[in-house]
Amino acid sequence: MSLNDVTTLPDQDEIANETAVTQEQSILDEAFTRRDDLLRQLDADLAIPAADAVHHARMRMMAQRRSELRHAEQGLIFGRLDALDKTVRHLGRVGIPGADAEEDDPLVIDWRAPAARAFCTATAVDPQGQARRRHIRTSDRKVLSVDDEPLDGSMASDLVGEGALLAALDERRTGRMGAAAATLQREQDDVIRADAHGPLVVQGGPGTGKTVVALHRVAYLLFTHSRLAAQGVLAAGTVGVCGVAGSVADRTRTAVGRRKIRAR
Repeated sequence: MSLNDVTTLPDQDEIANETAVTQEQSILDEAFTRRDDLLRQLDADLAIPAADAVHHARMRMMAQRRSELRHAEQGLIFGRLDALDKTVRHLGRVGIPGADAEEDDPLVIDWRAPAARAFCTATAVDPQGQARRRHIRTSDRKVLSVDDEPLDGSMASDLVGEGALLAALDERRTGRMGAAAATLQREQDDVIRADAHGPLVVQGGPGTGKTVVALHRVAYLLFTHSRLAAQGVLAAGTVGVCGVAGSVADRTRTAVGRRKIRAR
């Protein structure tokens, strides 16, 4: 019998990974189906001319939501939180409600929502009621891999690793936000969600993520504070910073509609 005749059986890690990827692919497929349904409904609603000022204001909100959904093709889902009470939440670039928005739990929670914060801030020392954090890497509508982080010591996993962070570090740096929210660290999240009253100074050496954090903070503030969104945001800095800011401005408009977001 030659070596070619020997069948290599998958090990436990490979089986666990395939099972998890298949599971998350099913959730991602459901989220995209729901997103596509929402886009079709919004297209139909926006095709109806505004009858009065109230209808016109509602159409602006619908147009904002449609733009947000259209730009969520990448990173629609990038993470999952498993709570100690068995509650499971999936996180992504935008929120996706269930089929019955009033009764069903959301399919995807917006990363800027309070319920999503533990994804960045929970640790083994301070699990914040979470048993596991899962990083989900995707490309378009396909799940590529998952990495699990047990947080309370009670949940064993064959998918523990640093794949999500290492993959993010290995990617070529560009002027796009991409899925940076998926790998934000606790200290970065503290800056992003800091109180909006008064100036905020962030100091750090080159390559420490200051620009990424600052621009995610802009996206968070525009999501959280509607009055700020109405006034607009000015990003000022060097050519390199403004190059990134210009790209993020295009992305951030999807969260607030066609607001005045300028990079200078």
